[in-house]
Amino acid sequence: MNQQRRKNLCVVVPCLAFIAFMVGVVAYSPTLYRLFCAATGFGGTTQRALAGTDTVSDRTVTVQFDSNVAPDLPWRFEPAQREVSVRLGEQKLVFFTAENLSDKAIVGHATFNVTPDTAGIYFNKIQCFCFDDERLEAHEKVDMPVVFFVDPALAGNAETAGIHTITLSYTFFRSTNSDKAKDLSRFVATSAPDARRGRELFAQQCAGCHDVDANKAGPMLGGVVGRKAGSAPGYNYSAALRSAALTWSADTLDRWLADPREFVADMKMPVPVLDASARRDIIAYLEMESVRSSDHAGNRSVAETSPDQHQKE
Repeated sequence: MNQQRRKNLCVVVPCLAFIAFMVGVVAYSPTLYRLFCAATGFGGTTQRALAGTDTVSDRTVTVQFDSNVAPDLPWRFEPAQREVSVRLGEQKLVFFTAENLSDKAIVGHATFNVTPDTAGIYFNKIQCFCFDDERLEAHEKVDMPVVFFVDPALAGNAETAGIHTITLSYTFFRSTNSDKAKDLSRFVATSAPDARRGRELFAQQCAGCHDVDANKAGPMLGGVVGRKAGSAPGYNYSAALRSAALTWSADTLDRWLADPREFVADMKMPVPVLDASARRDIIAYLEMESVRSSDHAGNRSVAETSPDQHQKE
């Protein structure tokens, strides 16, 4: 009897394990599919990049834009431009306009892909409203930025070398994930600077080269507001920045981030921040960090002052 029971268990246990495995695969298949598409560009899935590339080719492609809205979402959604010409490796800023036609705030989420499908692995988005669930207030209208580049490797692949036109398509659907939704009003020009969003953007777009408290590939940026250009201790600046007669302020930082090479010729930093709202919030974060750095330096100075000096004062 015990021998028969053991035989039954040898059959039942593997079957139960197989069933549990299949249930897990089914439960996580959407996530696994998304990860697969993101890694391979399957189905025209675009890539997400933290920054641009240093390599810009003379080869150009035309990027066209397509927009769609699900039937149950009362939004108007369309590209501000129907197409742009872009060099491979060049960062490009484009806009899509969204307008809520209803009398209440609604959260939407955009799906996306490019055609031809084989271009997906080479199409990189640095900034896009499609990364998050987005809330649009009643009758609100906003211009939403998308910053992208097409990898120069597109021209080196036999399957994609002949591609001269890429279509980027979005479809907005209604979302029920209102708790984590972001407000599209952040893109309105009159919005107040948001240092918290700036911290997130800094982590996404700047932290690969910069830290606020230490030099990395780029100089430390703690205390940058009010500091003379090229003066962070311990960093090997280019001659162009060391000799630049400028002090970092909100205005000069904005001009620098918009187009570093145009603002200071022959400098090292090759990557701009094209979207004005992103620059505004990154600068707000750097201003906050500059105040923190100043307070920290002041407290350290007080702590290092001897008791005798305090008495003399």
